[in-house]
Amino acid sequence: MNRCGRSASGIAHRQSRRPSGNAKELRRVAGALALCGSLLLAACDKHAPAAPEPRPVVSAVVHADQRAGSASFPGELQARYSTPLSFRVAGKIVERSVRLGDSVKNGQVVARLDPSDYDKNLASAQAQLDAAQHRYQFAKQQLDRDTAQANANLIARAQLEQTQDSYASADAARTQAQQQWSLAQNQRRYTELVATHAGTITAENADTGQNVQAGQAVYNLAWSGDIDVVCNLPENVIAALRAGEAAQVILPALPGRTYAAHVRELAAAADPQSRTWRANLTLDRPDGDVRLGMTANVILAANTASAGATFTVPATALFHDGNAPALWIVRADNVLELRRIAVTRYDARTITVSSGLANGERIVLQGVHTVNAGEKVRPVPPLHPEDFAS
Repeated sequence: MNRCGRSASGIAHRQSRRPSGNAKELRRVAGALALCGSLLLAACDKHAPAAPEPRPVVSAVVHADQRAGSASFPGELQARYSTPLSFRVAGKIVERSVRLGDSVKNGQVVARLDPSDYDKNLASAQAQLDAAQHRYQFAKQQLDRDTAQANANLIARAQLEQTQDSYASADAARTQAQQQWSLAQNQRRYTELVATHAGTITAENADTGQNVQAGQAVYNLAWSGDIDVVCNLPENVIAALRAGEAAQVILPALPGRTYAAHVRELAAAADPQSRTWRANLTLDRPDGDVRLGMTANVILAANTASAGATFTVPATALFHDGNAPALWIVRADNVLELRRIAVTRYDARTITVSSGLANGERIVLQGVHTVNAGEKVRPVPPLHPEDFAS
């Protein structure tokens, strides 16, 4: 009885120590929550990839030029006609009588070749001409005698014909000798280089003692008379320009003076490199202070009325959209936009923009070949602003 009672009580005690079903379920839930928490903590330790930062670009805000007005274009004064002076025969230069910048007259001798060989050729041609002239005179006398004898039936007809043939040959030989003598005389005369027009020597291409070939330039002669202003114009100007239109020319070397000019000719096609058209303008009344080679600023009357606000920007900012000039514009949201512009002037370090820009807009100054349209950028000022001063 006691053993049975103890067994029953032990079984009841062990059953009381067993966890109930609800406790097991709670343990499983707690374990799952702990596992989720550890996974969340591990995920929080891994950072999400950061978005790439906008590329920095050197940029600046543009402002309209203070002195707006007529568009001007750089040019250079040149003679309307300029020709090289060269000998028509080969030889060694023994004398030069003019130098760079000298004024010459029409027909003035400016250089000479060694004439010794040409003197000998002329003397030889003269001797041949004298011999041919003597044979001609003898053949003429013989023909006169045989003609008289043939008329008197003193010689045969065949003998007269032979005399006539000899006379014709002598006459032809004399003519040939005369031409050879004239050629030798001309070659001797060509040893002197003569200015074909009045003008100014603008270049020296050979020196005394130098052997030159026929046609090799010795000098360059700028003719006296009309003076042209040569300049290159953009396409937005050339479309409205016609030959004969008036213009004004300002010479920086002669401050305070303005010269009237007119358009003489326009190029039919653009230069493949600069995409500009060459224009030649003639000064109407140049004075003695105007010299060849001076730089000039050309103001076209056709563009004066339509001249508006212009912007002078560094040449490093210039890009192209196809064949048209363009600039990279930084919009308010710092996104790039490629915009076509009209350029009225090309200088060594700057360009002048007449349309396509607004006052206060920001443009890219450097690295224009490394950016793309729609790209997000971070504008930064130039490290040395004076490098981009107009």
